[in-house]
Amino acid sequence: MSPQHPDPTESDVFVTLPGGADDRAEGSGDESSAGAREIADAVEVLANLWSLAAQEAAVRLSLHQLRALRTLEAARELNLTGLAERLDIGLPTASRLCDRLEAAGLLERSLHPRNRREVQLRLTGQGRRVLGDVARRRTQALTGVLAHMAPAERAALVRGMRAFLAAQGGAPPPPTGTP
Repeated sequence: MSPQHPDPTESDVFVTLPGGADDRAEGSGDESSAGAREIADAVEVLANLWSLAAQEAAVRLSLHQLRALRTLEAARELNLTGLAERLDIGLPTASRLCDRLEAAGLLERSLHPRNRREVQLRLTGQGRRVLGDVARRRTQALTGVLAHMAPAERAALVRGMRAFLAAQGGAPPPPTGTP
């Protein structure tokens, strides 16, 4: 833009609409775009709820540390390279992350029994307890929100989430006749 007309700020271009959605993604104005904006707002609230529940656990974990522990929980055998790939982070970053988790007593490293050059990563009992604590706190927080919804709204939310996961490729569609 010219000196007489400086670049507009974000507040000059985007208008916040009632209900928290804004017109940034406005394109064709179809229902999918409007629905996506509303879902994005709800996901942001859920992410904050999730993060707060994790921060209130006995051991405070960053989201990266929590993701690493959850990844290790899901994997039987995982080495540093595998963890870095699954978390989409570099090896040095994964190594420092594991250093902190090991120092906190949440994971342990051991030599692979068949390949002495490979180090395996495993959750400790304390790591499993911390993940259980975080899961319980998250469930309690979510239950508190769901309690304010009507049963039909909760059932619709569950159906919608199942459909979303199926469309994204994360889960098969639910059996017919289930909420």
